[in-house]
Amino acid sequence: MTRIEEKLYQLRTEGEKAFIAYLTAGYPDLETTRALILELEARGVDVIELGIPFSDPLADGPVIQKSSQWALEKGISSRRVLELVRKVRQKTQIPLVLMGYYNPIFKFGEADFVNVSSDAGVDGLIVVDVPPEEAGQLKAEAERNKLNLIFLLTPVSSEERIRLVCEWSSGFIYCVSYTGVTGGGEKEEEALASLVRKVRTLTATPVEIGFGISSPDDAKRASRIADGIIVGSAIIKEIASHTSHHNLVGRVGEAVEKLVRATKT
Repeated sequence: MTRIEEKLYQLRTEGEKAFIAYLTAGYPDLETTRALILELEARGVDVIELGIPFSDPLADGPVIQKSSQWALEKGISSRRVLELVRKVRQKTQIPLVLMGYYNPIFKFGEADFVNVSSDAGVDGLIVVDVPPEEAGQLKAEAERNKLNLIFLLTPVSSEERIRLVCEWSSGFIYCVSYTGVTGGGEKEEEALASLVRKVRTLTATPVEIGFGISSPDDAKRASRIADGIIVGSAIIKEIASHTSHHNLVGRVGEAVEKLVRATKT
């Protein structure tokens, strides 16, 4: 089992919900990202998603887009993100998922990227713009390197896509909580609950809800529907609002802990 599978299985056995936190790697800098990973683990976060900065992150809302652009302007690349993972692995065994787009992986070399990711201590990959129908080689490389390859579903996914994702996604299934970009909009709760129920008839893989969860109330409601939640834009907003504060890491940790508590109560 991967670290992701072990952690989510443990939580399910204990009757607890998972809290997955997204960070844009290198925002506002790599050292702060490293410190935030450790801080968020101490605050009760179960899994960390590290976003690889990309110049055209179409699935992300303006908050994450801005953080990605910031990191790119600071010279953050896929290789530097993987170096960060290697360093943080000296301090923690928290499950780490890389989230990004296919272009940087293609430029790196698909097999090399997966090999280096596994060697650095990555546990899973989310490649937003690669649907399962086009992921055969990536899936083979991930399986060869014992990495989870995680796919996304939305409330408007076709029956065929739902079945394929349930078959191919490992670690967890990422359910998008509304049909838009991250960080805004109203969640279509009943449609989402229906999707989660459908997924659970097809697979035992944990289902995590993400996109648009920004408050403790959001976190509590979403966690009741699925096995856990993923929070991204709300955390990036906290980082942005404290970039000039001497205790950025602690302030962000405090805000995230409130969401964690809401998820687990």
